[in-house]
Amino acid sequence: MFKKLFRRKPKPNSRAYRREMAEKIAGHHIRYVTENRDGVDEVIGREGSVAVREGELIVHASAEILFRCRVDDLDAWELLSKDGVVLTAPDLAHGGQLRTIIVYYVYYR
Repeated sequence: MFKKLFRRKPKPNSRAYRREMAEKIAGHHIRYVTENRDGVDEVIGREGSVAVREGELIVHASAEILFRCRVDDLDAWELLSKDGVVLTAPDLAHGGQLRTIIVYYVYYR
């Protein structure tokens, strides 16, 4: 019990932090996904989910895989509103290109 109350948080650039963030955002339902292209946020997908499978984080929306990366290469941080997350990593679904996307969650009351 005390270990849970007083455990130390991993450092933001550590492998443990990246895995913890991936597990935290996995399972969320997606309202929509945006990507900044030429200074404009464009919606690239709607209605999907975020999953972790075999060491990879997968963002699936609009009936396709929009983003797929290794969890150990992922930089992720939540929006201040806690309504979504920003993901930055080499995207394996698009040839290893470094991409940053914003995933907005479905809000349930």
